[in-house]
Amino acid sequence: MTAPVALVTGASSGIGDATARRLAPLGYTVYAAARRVARMDALKELGIHTAPLDVTDDASMVALVEKIIAETGRIDVLVNNAGYGSYGALEDVPIAEARRQFDVNIFGMARLTQLVLPHMRAQRDGYIVNISSIGGKMWEPLGSWYHATKFAVEGLSDSLRAEVSAFGIKVVVIEPGAIRTEWGAISADNLEASSADTVYRDQAKIVSGGLRAADKSRVASGPDVVAAAIAKAVQLPRPRTRYAVGGGARSMLLMQRILTDRGFDRFIRLTYRAIG
Repeated sequence: MTAPVALVTGASSGIGDATARRLAPLGYTVYAAARRVARMDALKELGIHTAPLDVTDDASMVALVEKIIAETGRIDVLVNNAGYGSYGALEDVPIAEARRQFDVNIFGMARLTQLVLPHMRAQRDGYIVNISSIGGKMWEPLGSWYHATKFAVEGLSDSLRAEVSAFGIKVVVIEPGAIRTEWGAISADNLEASSADTVYRDQAKIVSGGLRAADKSRVASGPDVVAAAIAKAVQLPRPRTRYAVGGGARSMLLMQRILTDRGFDRFIRLTYRAIG
């Protein structure tokens, strides 16, 4: 039998790297893709295919999917993991940066999904795994653009699941909590660049401190926790639609469900005050 083929984006570090490492020993032919190709040399040594990919460049995405089909004839799993956190007060973040946040976190994901769907429909099988966040269900001050993209991932995934299920294609949403990766530091850097010297400076100091602390806290999980959930989902004929995993994800989502909006606002303010 032909080995199943998985494409993992954002694979140069963190969740993407861990997912590629988790799927390969399970018998998948794994294509790990990212902008920083040199950082995937360790994956290449494990027999994982590595490839350049910029999810804001249509030609880059088209070329990679064509390469995979030419070499293997199929794509069974797409893990849309590429993304970053653009934080800053709505008043401060340039619209050009807001568009880039959507280009990376939502439009790149959607375009790559468009490119693999015809092949999955032909196979009458496939898994689209979209990496969202608990941030797709909750909110934080100074995180409007990031949370907007993750709310969009949730809605897009739900609609997609309904429209492709007739073709045997499964759509899974992964909602990580605090994970020990580069994400928190990069998000804090973006926040400080946008709002550290504006009228929002006091909030920026607290929230950036919280972002840096969360990924290093005792609550935070390693990225392999997320990779394990992805691997489990893509081996099930009927996976769950959502997996909230790692770093307090379930408790935070429970809190969001049981509190009123204003109650959750107060909870978030107190949480950041305690962290900061």
